[in-house]
Amino acid sequence: MEESTVLYHKKENVGIITLNRPERLNAITDDLLCHFIEKIGVAKHDQEVASVILTGAGRAFCAGEDLKETSLGKTSEQWVREIDGLQEIQRAILGLGKPLIAVVRGYAVGGGLEFALSCDIRIAAQDAKFGFPETGIGLTVTTAGTKLITQIVGLGKAKEMIFTGEFIDAAEALKIGLVNKVVPEEQLLEEALNMCRKINSHSALALRLSRIAIDQGLHSSFEQTLEIEAAHLLACVNSQEQQDLVEQKLKTMQEK
Repeated sequence: MEESTVLYHKKENVGIITLNRPERLNAITDDLLCHFIEKIGVAKHDQEVASVILTGAGRAFCAGEDLKETSLGKTSEQWVREIDGLQEIQRAILGLGKPLIAVVRGYAVGGGLEFALSCDIRIAAQDAKFGFPETGIGLTVTTAGTKLITQIVGLGKAKEMIFTGEFIDAAEALKIGLVNKVVPEEQLLEEALNMCRKINSHSALALRLSRIAIDQGLHSSFEQTLEIEAAHLLACVNSQEQQDLVEQKLKTMQEK
């Protein structure tokens, strides 16, 4: 039986989604998109999972469009189907409701970089490479990447990366805020798991609402943001979870 192009497994209470076309550097196909959307749904509904890691099998995170497949020619219908799939990935990630961490080794370019940008946090190996090669092959960025890259690194750097198509290394990505951390490859997964452990020790409700507030706040007015935050705080203080966490905190402080 042929192995799926996207895998899902758990480690502790962390869901791990793995793009699984290592022989093609996890390049994007219709099949990969379909399975990716499916696995995001699995992680979302997995009640044992508090946070999620996205990574790629083999030497790369994701090399973007599979140029070998593209060179054979695609119909307009195939392109529309691919665009729909790519954009549905972004919608699915926004609706995940759990922190999502990209673990990046090797290439994260084109659509692969957009997958990483869609994550809440990015941790890269020292060999990681990032870029948007689309304009060099007559294509454009598709998965809200133009918006996400601008929000993360600023307008000028975003335009430079997209217009020139030049790749940047992990050190430069860290410098401009594209990634949160750079670590040796052998420490990559453990670093991500450690971050997940810190995140998972906090309130699941507060994390979910904070993620929503941050994402919605990017598109909301100041007053709308205040309203969102007020509603979320009231939801938290009326939950049993919040009361239990306060009691645990007070008990810990008294024991010190």
